Amino acid sequence: MARQDWSILDVEAVLTSLGSGRRGLTAAEAQRRLLEQGPNRLPEARPRTPLRMLVAQFTDFMILVLLAAAVISGLVGEPQDTVVILVIVLLNAGIGTLQEYRAERAVAALRALAAPMARVRRDGRPITVESAQLVAGDLVLLEAGDAVPADLRLVETEGLQVNEAALTGESQPVDKQAEALGAPDVALAQRSNMAFKGSLATRGRGCGVVVATGEATELGAIAALLRSEVKVRTPLQVRLARFGRYLALAVLGICMVVFVAGLLQGQPVLLMFLTAVSLAVAAIPEALPAVVTISLAFGARKLIRQNALVRNLPAVETLGSVTYICADKTGTLTLNRMTVEAYFADGQQHVQLPQDADGGWAEAGRVMALNNDIAERDGRPTGEPTELALYEAARAAGYDKAALERRLPRIAVLAFDSERQQMTTLHRSGSGVLAYVKGAPERIIPQCREIAQSGGSAPLQPESLLAAAEQLTAQGYRVLALARRTLADLPQPLSAAAVERDLSFLALVALIDPPRAEVPQAVADCRSAGITPVMITGDHPGTARAIAHRLGIIDGAQTVLTGSELAAMSDEEFAQRVESIRVYARVSPQQKLRIIKALQQHGEYVAMTGDGVNDAPALKRAGIGVAMGDKGTDVAREAADMVLLDDNFATIVSAVRSGRHIFDNIRKFIKYTMSSNAGEIWTLFLAPFLGLPVPLLPIHILWINLVTDGLPGLAFTAEPAEPGIMRRRPRPPDESIVAHGMWQHIVWVGLFIGGLSIAAQAWAIAHELAHWQTMVFAVLTFSQLFHALAVRGERTSLLVLGLFSNKPMLGAIGATVALQLAVIYLPVLNAVFHTRPLPPADLAFCLALASLVLVAVEIEKLLVRRGRLYAEAV
Repeated sequence: MARQDWSILDVEAVLTSLGSGRRGLTAAEAQRRLLEQGPNRLPEARPRTPLRMLVAQFTDFMILVLLAAAVISGLVGEPQDTVVILVIVLLNAGIGTLQEYRAERAVAALRALAAPMARVRRDGRPITVESAQLVAGDLVLLEAGDAVPADLRLVETEGLQVNEAALTGESQPVDKQAEALGAPDVALAQRSNMAFKGSLATRGRGCGVVVATGEATELGAIAALLRSEVKVRTPLQVRLARFGRYLALAVLGICMVVFVAGLLQGQPVLLMFLTAVSLAVAAIPEALPAVVTISLAFGARKLIRQNALVRNLPAVETLGSVTYICADKTGTLTLNRMTVEAYFADGQQHVQLPQDADGGWAEAGRVMALNNDIAERDGRPTGEPTELALYEAARAAGYDKAALERRLPRIAVLAFDSERQQMTTLHRSGSGVLAYVKGAPERIIPQCREIAQSGGSAPLQPESLLAAAEQLTAQGYRVLALARRTLADLPQPLSAAAVERDLSFLALVALIDPPRAEVPQAVADCRSAGITPVMITGDHPGTARAIAHRLGIIDGAQTVLTGSELAAMSDEEFAQRVESIRVYARVSPQQKLRIIKALQQHGEYVAMTGDGVNDAPALKRAGIGVAMGDKGTDVAREAADMVLLDDNFATIVSAVRSGRHIFDNIRKFIKYTMSSNAGEIWTLFLAPFLGLPVPLLPIHILWINLVTDGLPGLAFTAEPAEPGIMRRRPRPPDESIVAHGMWQHIVWVGLFIGGLSIAAQAWAIAHELAHWQTMVFAVLTFSQLFHALAVRGERTSLLVLGLFSNKPMLGAIGATVALQLAVIYLPVLNAVFHTRPLPPADLAFCLALASLVLVAVEIEKLLVRRGRLYAEAV
């Protein structure tokens, strides 16, 4: 069903259609309509209870495999391993639940900071009500600084301007009026007689009748679009799910081979069944979910200290995998605050307004200080952004508005309107009346007859002034002209035609929403990390180009693609160009989605930053959405995976570093645990084929798995980042988690550990040592601990990293060694684990044999650094 286009109807027709009038609704009628229409709020997802958050933690494939392993362990008579697995699973679930609960609470606190109230006219008098109580037909009163609480058809306006940046992406406020539009279905940004929910009145005042509330508003339409978008899985989720599937299949195959090999050797069926099942339990790295979750939680906690709130834990790692960051300009890359940056006067461009100037410069300073409607609220100046920028620049140069108004009191004003594109204030002076004028250069300059200068005036050259204004505009500036006129008295009647002529030109003023100071370095860091930054904005192409050039996103030769140009392209044409475009201007929310989807189709993993309502669908669709927490909207924050509490774009660079660091540590743990588990598998698999007895009992396998995967595995979460982490390209999102030489490492180190263990077994049996099985048990355990030290660095030597750079790892290894020695030497544990005390010489032999793993891995890293091994990892 088509929506009513209220912009083409005149005011009286709108009021009649809505059953309202100039006095507004009665309180009784408003209450009746509220019951009928429902509250003026967007639908919110039901808050997730802690119980639902906890249950959701158990849907992951790896968690389900672990629970199955726990059941199997109990069935084969090893309840201690069942308990250990369940404790780790519950720890994982508890950490994830706590982090999600904290994130939801923090977002709820952000939402509660805004008190949505509205001033309405009911029963002919103004009252203040909650915006949720507004109904169609209510008359809403607006003043500068008010948020528009619903979609309004404006009834009256007086110099009203509305900032619709959160809805349309336009950084400049829009002039509003009450007359009906001549054409139907005009673009949202051009509906000058409408004010939309989610926008902000920045200047003047007005009154509008509510034509839509809640879901029926334009904001509601975007929210519906947001709900229809499907969230894509993070690279970590994809990689771990794939790893879990392959691991499960491999474990089943290995168990079958070990079981059959033992039977062929003549081993008892029950013993081989228990051995195979124990090996299956040992082969599954049950600490992996805990390591992943704790790594992500530590990263999230670190980012919170840097003012980044993580709403979705995998998002911490995801930023380390992104290949594109699509950033909204206004408020994200820029300050969202107009600032005066340049002046043009006396035929030259200047960077600041001189203090203690005379002639034209002094008059320009007075115009900037006095020609505005800036008001003080709570000790701070507030008003329309452009006027506020002029006011602050004048005050910084010593032109104080309050002091000047005492000398030059304001006696009249010709308010700004979209037709004249200028504003004039008139001030009483000792010699008569001073008219101070500001406005569009193409309107002001033709009204001037001279240029004011020190000591007099000079002839006007309008062509050169207009050319200077056009040059500043081409650089992305918003340009205003300043002028004055001296009158003997206030004209009667006061009119623009009587005042705004025969002016003296003073200066051109260039304003811009400047980039944040930290953003250029952040962009450079993204580039060095192999990440492509892209600006997506609803702003003017010239402004977008200027800001992008300053930030280093584009150089002078690259083009800016506009929304209209994008709309004219087919999907095939756009797909061919999308990876070459760095700046998009005048785009709609639907086009932002199109851009992100096109990049994703090319295999790119896309992050989207933004703060406006119009960014929300793209934030949800992107691989990771990063919203602004300070100036951002609730809708954007709800759609995002991460919220920057201080709106600092540079925080994203810290998040990228943390993401890469976390992923590196997860890879190190997988490399460590899978190589160790492979060593156990090869030991059990090869011994029978070499004519040796089964080297380990099921309880030995489970114990090794428990002590080596547990504490040392968790200690990898504290491993510092390696040098050069931000000087490498992102890993492809579809890349296996065991790429870059890891699977080769797992294979050869597993074989090496297995070979050392079998060598110890053969040597001990050859020397007829009764404790040969205990020696195999010790070599397997100690070799895995030496391996943990070795893989702390993927390429960096342990000598460079230092033993004490990860103290939790030293503590974990020390504790594991103590536990292993207790199993070997304490009589009470000898009986449980079927071990025998080792003579000191044999213990030293086991330690020396196991230490060869550290030596071998260090040699491997040396070859990698020299480019002689795993070329793709360099």
